Amino acid sequence: MKPRYLLPAAFVFLIGVLLGATIWERYLDVADTSSLRRVEEAYRLIESRYVDDVDVERLSESAIYGMLEGLDPHSAYIPKEEIQGVQDGFRGEFGGVGIWYEVVADTPRVSSTVPDGPSEKAGVQPGDRIVAVNGSSSVGDSSRTVQRRLKGRIKTDVDIMVKRRGVSDPVAITITRDRIPLYSVDTAYMLDEATGVIKISRFATTTHREFMDKVAELRERGMQRVIVDVRNNPGGVMEPSVRIADEFLPAGFDIVSTRSEDRNVKRTERATSGGRLENTPVIVLINENSASASEILAGAIQDNDRGLLIGERTFGKALVQQQFPLNDGSYMHLTVSRYYTPSGRLIQTPYDGHDLSNYLDRKFDDTWVLDGERLPDSLRFETRSGRVVAGGGGVFPDHFVEPDSTSLLRHPLFRGLNAQIADIRFVRDLFDREQDTWRERWPDRADFVQSFEVNQKLVRDFWTFVADQGLLSGAGAPEATSASRRAVEPLLKTMLKARIAQNLFGSSAYYPVVRSLDVDLQVAQQMWSELTDTGLVSLSNSE
Repeated sequence: MKPRYLLPAAFVFLIGVLLGATIWERYLDVADTSSLRRVEEAYRLIESRYVDDVDVERLSESAIYGMLEGLDPHSAYIPKEEIQGVQDGFRGEFGGVGIWYEVVADTPRVSSTVPDGPSEKAGVQPGDRIVAVNGSSSVGDSSRTVQRRLKGRIKTDVDIMVKRRGVSDPVAITITRDRIPLYSVDTAYMLDEATGVIKISRFATTTHREFMDKVAELRERGMQRVIVDVRNNPGGVMEPSVRIADEFLPAGFDIVSTRSEDRNVKRTERATSGGRLENTPVIVLINENSASASEILAGAIQDNDRGLLIGERTFGKALVQQQFPLNDGSYMHLTVSRYYTPSGRLIQTPYDGHDLSNYLDRKFDDTWVLDGERLPDSLRFETRSGRVVAGGGGVFPDHFVEPDSTSLLRHPLFRGLNAQIADIRFVRDLFDREQDTWRERWPDRADFVQSFEVNQKLVRDFWTFVADQGLLSGAGAPEATSASRRAVEPLLKTMLKARIAQNLFGSSAYYPVVRSLDVDLQVAQQMWSELTDTGLVSLSNSE
């Protein structure tokens, strides 16, 4: 079994420990030491009697990995060599490619990308599986090995190959390493005169402050209701998620409960008075990559009948980790409790030790939650007002958004272009040659979003670039006929405008441009009347 390491970029969980760790030995129950003595005896035997020289450091680490392997997918060992990188991350920036990933079935899987980071700019997407780095296979590599291969000097390139869902052939991507800014609110903008959208990419110690700063900005622009987007948000620090939920809920309402080894000991986080969004209608967007702290926020909103969830079933991570320092400066990242939503749901996806493959499967037949008679009693829970919600793996949305089979996003030609990240490559080439011209012409973001239109010359230049680069020349690539080009042209123009906006003003400008393509947002805009009709707008303390 390959050793497993906690993801270097996911070390946001460690901030409390790095600021002041407590000695963990006091938590150990050593009343029965026979098992511990057996492990020690085996270690001493190998060290003293094994036929070859023994690397005792490697031997002790292997023992730790072996103990963790049968526990859960998120308990992990953090070698002391990686702690410095963790601390660097908490200083606000670090060098690298800007992804969060997990090793799933021996292959690194991207859970999310850092906004405006190198990987996002290069076209890496959540769900991509990194199968090669610089021409060599990464299948079977530990997280530590993957990290070492991806890291390098700033402004140098690393070539990766990724397997992408729905794309038969691996996709080649070149990433230019850079310093990675660490902030957690991607963008905030007005969808219309009354609706604000705030997208949270992860939960860090600064997320609550960032979120409320954006709330204040949007209220100055007329925001009366808010869409909170936690799609592709892998979670992070629990506390800011609880604080954001608190802003929406009246005092005394449950937000989340945790239970540790002694299941009779239950700690419940409850809302306090003075929430600044208690009377603001809210819809939360979720998908299969929304995990952990994202699910805490979504579960609190749904179970308290405070708002609606739109999108897909979430990831299903309800395990809480705590960090314990070991005597050599390394750490154990150990699952110490489970969390439950206010209705009592445990939304953890079933697992078998460190095997994460189940996390990528559907949790159970989604139609169960749409057909109350088929939903098992063990998975049936009720919200504060008596609505039936499902337990099991993940949080199920109030309104599931199915892929639109007629959407241009599913057109074979557009999917072929997307697989080759043609729009990103074209605009990157464009800015390599004409960046100063574009920045001089469009210094103002709002003016660009409102006024810029992709003209036919730019479209022709795009198709010339695609042909010159041979982006549609691989086996099985769709044919770019005149008819298919005309069919995808409206979508292509939107994507090119969005990528140009991203290069001019950052990722926060990308999302307002592509919102017309976002089916979840469109569905959400149709659901505000349901919030009003069902009373899911503001709550009181009355039962």
